[in-house]
Amino acid sequence: MEFFGLEYLFASHQRVFWLYILSAFLIALVYMKFFPATLEEYKKRKIWSHRSALMDYKYFVLISLIKVVFILPLILSSKDVALWMMLFLHEQFGYIEALSLSKNAVVVLYTLTLFIVGDFTRYWLHRLLHRVPFLWKVHQVHHSAEVLNPLTFYRVHPIENILFGIRYAMSVGVITGIFIYLFGANIGLVQIVGANIFVFIFGLLGANLRHSHVPLRYGDSLEKIFISPYQHQLHHTVEYSNTNFGGALALWDWMFHTLHREKIRVNLEYGLKEKSSYNTVTQMLLQPFYTRKKV
Repeated sequence: MEFFGLEYLFASHQRVFWLYILSAFLIALVYMKFFPATLEEYKKRKIWSHRSALMDYKYFVLISLIKVVFILPLILSSKDVALWMMLFLHEQFGYIEALSLSKNAVVVLYTLTLFIVGDFTRYWLHRLLHRVPFLWKVHQVHHSAEVLNPLTFYRVHPIENILFGIRYAMSVGVITGIFIYLFGANIGLVQIVGANIFVFIFGLLGANLRHSHVPLRYGDSLEKIFISPYQHQLHHTVEYSNTNFGGALALWDWMFHTLHREKIRVNLEYGLKEKSSYNTVTQMLLQPFYTRKKV
């Protein structure tokens, strides 16, 4: 079962967890009720049966297998990084008595820190994927999608999966090591159904609409803090692909001048200038190694 990605539907840390899919579907229904042009766009472009969507479905099954067999065994463990970080701090500063904070305060602070640092590192890795020529060729696999659906989230080259796995292990491991050094081993997460509460809220409030044709906005003020589905959809256009790199938070885009907002257009064009380079799974896996493209 795990080789086909079906377990993702029941894993609360995955984007396509069934509850996140259900919430996105309900939000989309309400949105289309008030803005029927969105529904017409789905009908006109045949989003779910488009060749790009069909490629997403096939690639999702394959990449799930590749992750289990080839990628996960190679990924650095966040526990190993946490242990290294604790040993490093002990060597540099010696033993210290655990800081006096209530367990609940430590848990909330740890949960919030993981979320913020995780999103910050995700922003910079995503930005590097657009700035470094070879990494951009790797990331083009994701941007080659001509229509968007929740499984487009997993339309990612194995090299990119490895990079994000390393990013996760380093960010979680370093933060965990620091917290254990400062507060002792009495740390934990604020969780809902096994997910970081902030990840859960992000998923429940329509994270899957980011890869959809439902142009939901949060308004100018909130879109300086949180990335709306429409902002990420703009990121998937050729014109604005070098903006809106944030994961859940738009703060980093606002701080580092990569934020873009605009009025809603329902007929955005997605994909790359070169439309024919990623028509098969084989091309998606091998294209970064033998084709030169400009950022």
